[in-house]
Amino acid sequence: MGVGTVHVSVMMAEALAALAVRPGGVYIDGTLGYAGHAWEILQRAGPAGRLLGLDRDQAALSQASVRLQGAPGTAVLVHGDHSALGSLARTHGFGAVDGVLLDLGVNSAQLDLAERGFSFMRDGPLDMRLDGSQGETAADWLARSDEGALAGLFRTLGEEPRAGTIARAIVREQRREPIVTTARLAQIVATASHWHGGRRHPATRVFQALRMAVNDELGALRAALAEGLPLLRPGGRMVVISFESLTDREVKTAFAAHVGRLVSLPQGGARWEGQLPAMAFVQRHPATPGETEIAANPRARSAKLRAVRRLTPVEEAQLL
Repeated sequence: MGVGTVHVSVMMAEALAALAVRPGGVYIDGTLGYAGHAWEILQRAGPAGRLLGLDRDQAALSQASVRLQGAPGTAVLVHGDHSALGSLARTHGFGAVDGVLLDLGVNSAQLDLAERGFSFMRDGPLDMRLDGSQGETAADWLARSDEGALAGLFRTLGEEPRAGTIARAIVREQRREPIVTTARLAQIVATASHWHGGRRHPATRVFQALRMAVNDELGALRAALAEGLPLLRPGGRMVVISFESLTDREVKTAFAAHVGRLVSLPQGGARWEGQLPAMAFVQRHPATPGETEIAANPRARSAKLRAVRRLTPVEEAQLL
């Protein structure tokens, strides 16, 4: 982390409560970051506890390694994407676990580093890669995309109502001079949106869409959900913290599919319909940060936490 940069793990108490961490438990933090959640999980799991921490950001992984020195239990930290959560877990001896945590999006420390290019609040190279060692940058993405592709991107991943107008302006300016910095992209979007100041900068949704596309965040999330749920032991829990409506919708849909529903039969009785392994909601509605946390960390405002528990064999048999 840069000097003066502080990362605060969002919804710590709620995440730990939803995971129901037990002594000697085995856990996966699929978005390790700077190990705030991981440290607290290990504290509760104790000397016999084990944790697998995954992160695409090598810098974050290095910081997490330092942070977890002296923590009880065993921490295995791996440079990898949670889209490969299942295979990475099995490779490192985590074939069945008591809990999986995903804290999605970009953390405060990444946002505050201008050279990472995630934020228009500080001018820097238009990068946005969570794994800076591979893949296209946001500048590369803009350079190879036509107006239609950009408009579609801003509309679907940014839910931007002015998607077409902004895409047209970007393509026009790209022809004049390649867009390679966060400040220039933000100014193009502001001008195209006729923005003259206000609470929400019009580039917010555009930057979100680009970041999600560059890192294939929705694809990675879908894979992590599909691979993480079967790793849970009976009674094990998956907890996901999301910050955008798109990602929260993916989590809500996936969890609901595994919780399933009872469908009435014409001949009487009911049949359970859903995806295996069968789950139950830890809480039916998402948890959100309290006013005290939002006041201390305004970036937590949009967070939503959802959690499910894998049914025991007895509970599953009663459904099926």
